[in-house]
Amino acid sequence: MKAPPLSADMAAFVSASQTFATQDADITAQRQAYARLCATLAPADYQGLAVSDHRAGGVPLRLVAPPGTHANHPALLYLHGGGWMLGDLDSHGFLAARLARRLGLAVLLVDYRLAPEHPYPAALDDARQAWDWLQRQAPALGLDERRLAVAGDSAGGTLAAALCLALRQQCRAQPRAQALIYPALTDRGLPSERHQAQAPLLSATDWRACLDAYLPRPEDRRDPLALPLQAGDFSGLAPALVAVARRDPLADHGRAYAAALRAAGNSCRLWEGAGLLHGALRAQGKRAEALRCALERFLGGELGLVPAANLSKDKKKPQPLETEEVQTP
Repeated sequence: MKAPPLSADMAAFVSASQTFATQDADITAQRQAYARLCATLAPADYQGLAVSDHRAGGVPLRLVAPPGTHANHPALLYLHGGGWMLGDLDSHGFLAARLARRLGLAVLLVDYRLAPEHPYPAALDDARQAWDWLQRQAPALGLDERRLAVAGDSAGGTLAAALCLALRQQCRAQPRAQALIYPALTDRGLPSERHQAQAPLLSATDWRACLDAYLPRPEDRRDPLALPLQAGDFSGLAPALVAVARRDPLADHGRAYAAALRAAGNSCRLWEGAGLLHGALRAQGKRAEALRCALERFLGGELGLVPAANLSKDKKKPQPLETEEVQTP
């Protein structure tokens, strides 16, 4: 069946993104092209914000916070996307700045090690080190250590989900919330990988190439900390937002994870963007804006920053599995 045409905003996003594509297979060239795309399509505007660089051991970090010291801001550990191979402290600064301004939320960006030079578990180890650093340093940074959350998009969504599983494995407290934006969660060929095999910006072939770089050892693909949908137990995990793009080979990853979280008694909200493509977090137009707003509503509600519409007042009871949609005209 032929896929329906893209909406005008998604078509414009594809066209703009493709101007930065390179035919050079060298990973350095790929990273440079991605950096140019990020800087042009969604530049970070830190004006009026407090921005400081730090290190957690050998892991570079950047804290983007509302102005004012010792303000007891909640904080978000944000793990960038890029197929575990691309991205850095600059690639998702646009989102950190937006969340800091609109929610009064401090955002810690993480420059985790990248594949193929550093396959699993390097990126997750760096994410865990960044989380430990954030917990330790929160009081000195004027952050509320009781209101710390984790989020990520694409490969970063994988790492965010894996961080929650790793903390549970260690019998440690969960983040106040986890937000997973079109995450990659299993190597099983779910139906969306077939139905959206030729999706623009991330095809099924692209996805498998990223997976091969991150998890070159077949035995690692059975590890829930590598691919969280492989877990046999989904109980006791942080309240979750799982956002999926419908025109994405990974769409069923998020749907399956949301269902598994809900079945295990966790609070989980599923958000689906009709017509959205993988990577649309940085796109223009109402569909991408709806995704960003859904993220803000969730984080604001869970961290006590804005009134939480449609959230259960009884935190002991799991919320219903909720699907929000951006309607296609």
